[in-house]
Amino acid sequence: MPGAAPAVPPPPPNPSDAELESGQAQVSAGVAQVSDLINQVASANQELARLDDEVAIKREDVNRALVDLQTARDEADAAGELVNQSRQAMRDADARIEQAKDRLTNYAVESYTKGRNAASLVSYLGAEGPEDILERALIMRRLAAGQKAVLDNLQRARTEQANRESAAREAKRRADAAKDTANAKKVEAEQAIAGVRAALEEQGSRKAEVEAARDAAQAQLAAARDNVAGLQGQRDAYIAWDNQRRAEEAAEAAAAAAAAEAAGRVAEDRAAQERAAQLAEGQRPHTQLDDEDSGGWTPPVQPAPSPVPPSVSGSDAIETVIDRGMSQLGVQYAWGGGNANGPTLGIRDGGVADSFGDFNKVGFDCSGLMIYAFAGIGISLPHYSGYQYTAGTQVPSSQMRRGDMIFYGPNASKHVALYLGGGQMLEALQSGTVVRVSAVRWDGMTPYAVRMVS
Repeated sequence: MPGAAPAVPPPPPNPSDAELESGQAQVSAGVAQVSDLINQVASANQELARLDDEVAIKREDVNRALVDLQTARDEADAAGELVNQSRQAMRDADARIEQAKDRLTNYAVESYTKGRNAASLVSYLGAEGPEDILERALIMRRLAAGQKAVLDNLQRARTEQANRESAAREAKRRADAAKDTANAKKVEAEQAIAGVRAALEEQGSRKAEVEAARDAAQAQLAAARDNVAGLQGQRDAYIAWDNQRRAEEAAEAAAAAAAAEAAGRVAEDRAAQERAAQLAEGQRPHTQLDDEDSGGWTPPVQPAPSPVPPSVSGSDAIETVIDRGMSQLGVQYAWGGGNANGPTLGIRDGGVADSFGDFNKVGFDCSGLMIYAFAGIGISLPHYSGYQYTAGTQVPSSQMRRGDMIFYGPNASKHVALYLGGGQMLEALQSGTVVRVSAVRWDGMTPYAVRMVS
């Protein structure tokens, strides 16, 4: 098709079947070695897991021994404190007993020296008569009995305290024994810690060796697989490219066929050609900046005749418009190009279009393609998508029909395309492309489509 750009990129590398077979053979040859290394890694992992379990148990044994040691120490300290308290209580009881004995002795001495008869008691107590003497004698006997009772109670308290001291000494003995046992466990714990450290050091070296072997095995296996995967990936990429190429070629062939059919119908439609020619004859080139720069256009001697009303309407008119547009499939994009008669030389824009050399290309831009398509039914459109947006009846874009114009950008200022139905549209998109059929893009579409033919 004229002006068609390459559809697919250059082909990627395509490994031969011999290269694929050689790579697979290398993988097969290394399977036994890689499998053995994998088994070694698995064994090493099991050994390390077992060691970790043993270390965990030994560490908990150490914790238990330390707890037992601290518990025994606490019990020994408590028992020692109990012995000290008992001994202090014994000393306090002895002191109270001695005080009671002293009071009792003093009482006995005083009673003896002053006599035990009634006269002595009356004199001692200052009695005033026999009744008073008897009452005071009774008091003396009660005082003596009370002193003895106190002494007896103190003796019993001393005996009980002695028993408690004996029990405390026994508790202290057991606590000391527990402390000795705990000290022994401390030694065992320290030995266990030393054993764990030795095992860790030994297994640390073994673990490093096993991990190095494992990494080497995995690297070898990965390299072998990557080699085959890389070759297969290249083959898959080539197959995908080839499928894309075939699809693009089929699409191009279908487009070429559609364009040829449409072109044939356009060529046979003399009336449409005459209507388009009549429109073009009376129009000043839209790129002309002043009257002197006519760009090869000669004003008609007589005023340009009014466009002939279209001799077709309805679906026939719509199909005429679509045939004219589809007949230009593959024509290259040229900014500013296209009029009622067909593609024209593009113009400079001072930017992107110039970088693509549009000013040296004969083709269409988006609005120029619409001008050519609708000229066949006698409809003249301005060469600007924003003005074309107001040239016909605006309908909601969600209700557009085959033959309507679709617009993009604020106030339709960016782009226009021709809706073909079935989610497809005909467009001349941008510099570097060609006239083509594309899927309708809803992003950026204006709220309305424009219907020129009812």
